[in-house]
Amino acid sequence: MGRYLVRRLLQFVPTLLGALFILHYLMTLGIQLNGDPARAVFGDRTPSQSQLQAMQKLFGTDDPCFKRTGDPCLRVFVERLGNMAHGDFGVDSRERPVLTLIAEHAPITARLALIAIVIELLAGITAGVLAGLRGGSFWDYLVKISTTMLISIPIFVLGAVSQLYLGVEFGSWLERIGAPPLFADPFSIAYRPEKPWASLILPAIVLATLALATTARLTRTSLMENLRGDYVRTATAKGLSRSRVVGVHALRNSLIPVITNLGISFGSLLAGAVVTEGIFNIRGIGGLVFGAVRFGEAATVVSVVTILVLVYLLFNLIVDVLYAVLDPRIRLD
Repeated sequence: MGRYLVRRLLQFVPTLLGALFILHYLMTLGIQLNGDPARAVFGDRTPSQSQLQAMQKLFGTDDPCFKRTGDPCLRVFVERLGNMAHGDFGVDSRERPVLTLIAEHAPITARLALIAIVIELLAGITAGVLAGLRGGSFWDYLVKISTTMLISIPIFVLGAVSQLYLGVEFGSWLERIGAPPLFADPFSIAYRPEKPWASLILPAIVLATLALATTARLTRTSLMENLRGDYVRTATAKGLSRSRVVGVHALRNSLIPVITNLGISFGSLLAGAVVTEGIFNIRGIGGLVFGAVRFGEAATVVSVVTILVLVYLLFNLIVDVLYAVLDPRIRLD
């Protein structure tokens, strides 16, 4: 186990460097093709040369390579890596440290992703088990049809519809009838700092919808396959109760593909959070990245994506370790 963890941690280095270089090159190419974002800050005004140079230095676009289309600006990339290694992630256009911005916005996105994962696991696994144990029944068809519909709806459409009908219409009705905050707060149409958890429930449901549907389908298929296994028939022949056969033997093995999907869906949650946070006016990491892209703040985009890549890699490592917990036959060598 120890050697496996060390090997996986060492694999983080080329993966992180590759992701950072691709992002750096895309940002560089965008500046070379679309123009210097430092100049766009002044709008219709004509800045002096000293003002423009100061803004270029702030944005990190003062190197001549940004004027040569296709140049990867390797020197700028190496300098940026060196600064990040020393804890300097740069500043935004208002000269605020990027790490400070991340520290302010990350807790909101972390709460949103945590609620979404809990909803995905509880609702997805429950629906999958219900359909898997009753193949061909009404519940099985209901789960298959509903999950297919959820997968086919884009997240921005689902978010807008949920905000309109659940947040505006249903939420307003709850307020008119004087419903207690416990029932009314989860249907808030926007994030409320005084309700840091309750006001994120509706956005989390929207964010978890796609992953929830996939989890339910995977759980159903895997459970139905394992219920036909020889070890399940052997456990039943030994006189074990139905709940023990399903809960301890079949369901435990059925969760392995679900855990795999969880590691993949975590990346989707981070990406979908950008859209969801925009719809529900949540000032999390998604809003921070959107604003940075809009104003051409390369330092903010690269720093946020660096941290998100690290979180994604660590989450996948945890998923791999969980394989051995769910199935003792799996050895991490």
